[in-house]
Amino acid sequence: MARRPLSLQARSLLAAGVVLVAFLGMTGVALDQAIYQTLRNTLHDRLQGYAEAYIAKSDVSRARRWLPPEVDPEPFLSPDSGLYAAMAGPVEVDGVRRDNWRSQSAYAVADLPQFDATLKPGATEFTTTPIDGAGGKVYLYSYGLSWPVAGKDPVLTTIHIAEDAKHLEVQRNVFRRSLVFTFGGLAVGLLLLLLGVVRWILQPARQIAIELGRVERGEQEQLSTDYPLELKRLAGSINDFIDSERNSLKRYRNTLSDLAHSLKTPLAVVRSQLESGADGKEFRWTVLEQVGRMDSIVAYQLSRAATSGHSTFAAPILIEPHAEEIVSGLEKVYAAKKILCEFDVDPKAQFYGEEGDLLELLGNLLENAFKWTSHRVLLTARVIPGVPGARRNGLIFMVEDDGPGIPADKVEHLLQRGVRGDERVQGHGIGLAIVQDLLKAYRGNLTVSKSENLGGAAFTVRFAPG
Repeated sequence: MARRPLSLQARSLLAAGVVLVAFLGMTGVALDQAIYQTLRNTLHDRLQGYAEAYIAKSDVSRARRWLPPEVDPEPFLSPDSGLYAAMAGPVEVDGVRRDNWRSQSAYAVADLPQFDATLKPGATEFTTTPIDGAGGKVYLYSYGLSWPVAGKDPVLTTIHIAEDAKHLEVQRNVFRRSLVFTFGGLAVGLLLLLLGVVRWILQPARQIAIELGRVERGEQEQLSTDYPLELKRLAGSINDFIDSERNSLKRYRNTLSDLAHSLKTPLAVVRSQLESGADGKEFRWTVLEQVGRMDSIVAYQLSRAATSGHSTFAAPILIEPHAEEIVSGLEKVYAAKKILCEFDVDPKAQFYGEEGDLLELLGNLLENAFKWTSHRVLLTARVIPGVPGARRNGLIFMVEDDGPGIPADKVEHLLQRGVRGDERVQGHGIGLAIVQDLLKAYRGNLTVSKSENLGGAAFTVRFAPG
């Protein structure tokens, strides 16, 4: 099954949605990176401030050892704070000499990465990405110090301040959630706004489609011209096409009028001969001459004008009343055969085209059946439901008889123009050819087979939904 193409509105929304998602996605990534950089810079400044606070409260002993503050600042008292401080270098705490020092919060952590590293005086380091340790990932700020001692070499130490990486990640995740909700709401709002704009822009196109449907149903003569500049030319072209089709139908009717007018003269000649009382021989030759002339006129006009063709905007024509009209006439012509013609016609069965074309189709097929049947003829007509989106339903009708039937190897030959099934049977041999021409013009098809109901020939005509 062929995939149904997307509507212009769906295409516009899909394209805009892809562009919007891509734009908001890239903007979100850029904002996320920017806020991450801002959070890291803020963290750097905060850790640097803590280091400077420790330095301001520290001193060196005469023994050239660093003396830490007697009490750690508040954030460095508890391990749960996630803030840790350490000093790498000669340290003296409560008279006890050590090679390093840690804040009270750092003693509960088994291993803090790089806390024993030393830097040159004045050098600083900050890990822009968290580093792994036994207690988890941390961001680390380190600062190399040179403590002057009177009359002696300076004391070289390095202070380390670390913060648990979870703190920064929590802040980043809060921002990300806010970003997702904000951009999600923005995307939904923009798409709804875009939907309204697209519907407003495409409203003239939908109006054209609505008016075309009215024209097809015969409720409106032409499209209106009150459209935007871009569609006004299209509407004018469609109106020109409608006029062209109607002119073609008018020419068809004119051709039928010409046929009737052409037949008036030979008929008048025959009538005058009847009224003049001409002798038998003269009258016979006059009638034969005029009949031959009428035969030529009819054959020519039918071959030239019988097919008006597929009509996009034709109003639907019910099958049943026209079939009854044709059968009524045929029963009079073939009264001697006492033919029983039965109908099995769906009351909703409709033909989309010219009434004359329908009469030609039904008339030729029914007349052919009456000509060859023994006693019974059956006309069946059904509606073929249209697929979603189709403008009209399809139609299938079948004419069956209980005559001798048509051998399968002779069907193609019989459908040729001028060929008759039996030369002893009167006719022009163009009836079924006209049916073929009509079906070609209306994009239908004809199937000839054996009737399962009556045993004779079955002529099946099918028009697909469109």
